[in-house]
Amino acid sequence: MLLATDIDGTFLGGELHHRRKLYNLLKNDPSLLLVFVTGRGLENVVTLFNDDLIPRPNYIICDVGATVVNGKTLQPVQPLQETIKTYWPGTFNILQHFKNIEWLQYQQVPQQRRCSFFLKDEAFLENAKTLAAQLNCDAIYSAGKFLDILPKGVNKGSTLTSLINHLQIPAEDVLVAGDTMNDLDMYKCGFKSVAVGGSEEALIKATYDLEKVYHAEAAGAGGIFEAMQFFEEFRVSAEPALCVASFKPFQEN
Repeated sequence: MLLATDIDGTFLGGELHHRRKLYNLLKNDPSLLLVFVTGRGLENVVTLFNDDLIPRPNYIICDVGATVVNGKTLQPVQPLQETIKTYWPGTFNILQHFKNIEWLQYQQVPQQRRCSFFLKDEAFLENAKTLAAQLNCDAIYSAGKFLDILPKGVNKGSTLTSLINHLQIPAEDVLVAGDTMNDLDMYKCGFKSVAVGGSEEALIKATYDLEKVYHAEAAGAGGIFEAMQFFEEFRVSAEPALCVASFKPFQEN
């Protein structure tokens, strides 16, 4: 089984006792693989390894899908990483293309093969997408302020799918967890998924009619564990679900 989870607001979110329960489960069950799928840059992911409570992931997908590394060695997963690199027009070209735009502010954070901005007004989102398309890139908007410019077709979902195929893990053995719109592409891949409690309203609406998406009541790690109780394949504890959540039933493939 493989848990592919966003970090902030998802894996790191929720009540402390829920986090401890989930983290201990992952540490003690070697059959459960853990993949971080995050908008953080790799430099900001590895700082988490200083916390003994947090389990170290088997793989890390960061930069909103533009970076994929082995969680133990931090070496790129090839040929996946090289393929992504070939589609990136270069940071310098992106910054030149988007320079002197008043409604964008570049984020000074660690990042590779993507450029992250603050979008000051959502009214300019379509303008940003048009500018990105001119360089054969995509623009991903989330949390009402973040705008990521990525190589065309590269996102959390595309890189996760490539990694799952690379590892030859059956799709039915994958559980996805997230809480914002930059997680949406993961939900569209058809894996069993959970939108944890407190998720961005836009994500809840965007996933409402998607099959195999469970909408949890518990926030963060509690929502992940709640979903693991709901999906029989991931039911690893005899304890009852953390809470009773409403969800839209789906048909198994």
